Amino acid sequence: MQLGYARVSTDDQATAAQLDALRAAGCGRVFEERASGGRWDRPELHRMLDQLRQGDVVVVWKLDRLSRSLKDLLSIMEKIDAAGAGFRSLTEAIDTTSPAGRMMMQMVGVFAEFEREMIRERTRAGLERARKKGRHPGRKPKLSDDQRREIRDMVRSGKRTEAEAARLFGVHRSTVSRVMREASDAAA
Repeated sequence: MQLGYARVSTDDQATAAQLDALRAAGCGRVFEERASGGRWDRPELHRMLDQLRQGDVVVVWKLDRLSRSLKDLLSIMEKIDAAGAGFRSLTEAIDTTSPAGRMMMQMVGVFAEFEREMIRERTRAGLERARKKGRHPGRKPKLSDDQRREIRDMVRSGKRTEAEAARLFGVHRSTVSRVMREASDAAA
């Protein structure tokens, strides 16, 4: 049986094109997922791998739909091989039922990982440029430095518990715990 796997990274992306291609390729069952290709904890991927039987073929629209990490890709391919199953990528025309297909899959996997590392490198460089310009990307802190100091003082003096301080400042208790932990780490 041919088992298809379709994946997109975010909820605003659609798997429709992948699903059409997988069904046209003859997939009897398709596993669909919304998760990053760099993550290992993908329930639909694992469900598919657990159901593999001798002679099955895992089919993906494109290799990077299976994984963006060469290490993970090779691990997935080992699981497929251990089940006695094969692998096909429709876009890259990879078919691991032949030695040439296995070699091609490994080469394409290297390029997929290279692309991911290049994206990471560009992102890091962009964040560093922003920091040098005085911008601090990401979420704004919930508490100002003065509020953090006030929380530390009131909890240390015993005027308030961490839970009371959290309610007073409208933050989660774990935020107050983090403020206290950072203060004790800085003092040590």
